[in-house]
Amino acid sequence: MSQLSKKPSKQESKQSLNQPEPSQQSSPKSVGQFIKHEWILLLVAIQFLTRLPVPPFKNYNPQWLHQSSRHFPAVGLLVGLLCAGVFWLGSVLFTPLVAAVLSTVFGIKLTGAFHEDGLADSCDGLGGGLTRERTLTIMKDSRLGTYGVLGLVSALLLKISLLATMPLSVAIVALIIGHTASRLLCISLLALLPYGGQIEHAKAKPMAQQLTALQGLFSSGWLLVAGVLVMVIFPNAIQQISIDQWLLALILALVATEYMRRLLRRRLDGYTGDGLGATQQLSEVAIYAGLAAAIPFL
Repeated sequence: MSQLSKKPSKQESKQSLNQPEPSQQSSPKSVGQFIKHEWILLLVAIQFLTRLPVPPFKNYNPQWLHQSSRHFPAVGLLVGLLCAGVFWLGSVLFTPLVAAVLSTVFGIKLTGAFHEDGLADSCDGLGGGLTRERTLTIMKDSRLGTYGVLGLVSALLLKISLLATMPLSVAIVALIIGHTASRLLCISLLALLPYGGQIEHAKAKPMAQQLTALQGLFSSGWLLVAGVLVMVIFPNAIQQISIDQWLLALILALVATEYMRRLLRRRLDGYTGDGLGATQQLSEVAIYAGLAAAIPFL
């Protein structure tokens, strides 16, 4: 999510999202208007987080970008479903390891390495910066440093190796739930922390706002949708995953998110776009680790 703080190359493909519009979106007055407004916000979220084409917006309101954050888990669900499809096809044609590599590469291509970029920048900034100002400066630098390379490579290796060790149906469920839940945990920092970057340099200023409790509750509904979806479509896979594995995945994901919350609070006084991207990546890996773990002592 490093668009909030830097990376004009990514931002250039999203210029329509940041064109100011003087008129403000009126409150929905009917169920139909509410559904239409939420659909627009979902499309804004898809455009912001992926490279998927969406219809052009009329009378764009910059505040839609902030409001669309409640649909980020829905984008994760979409990305997870597409990556799961690639993993299934890859496993039919090749080995599980190749399937894991293909699905991971596909996800990176689909999102334009959006969150991976945030992870790399966070590793560079938090690893090399001794002060808040220096850390933010490093995170805005387009060059990739040693910490960023090591962090990014480690995350990719963990993702691929964990997915490759899972049975096919379990890996598919892990991709769907992992992409959805990690984006929910990612935006939870919007509610738990103030914006810690330099607002005058933020590329997407409407996103530099805190998430309300109601928006957070709305977002969690998408994880429920993902859970129901996998239970209906992949009941056998759900049976292969023990309660202990689900609990471990939940605990590890929460620990990863809490670690990032404390780190960003201590080092930057709040979240940044790069920090949100790093949180998504760490929590996604944590979910895979929990679902892939063998727990003989429980």
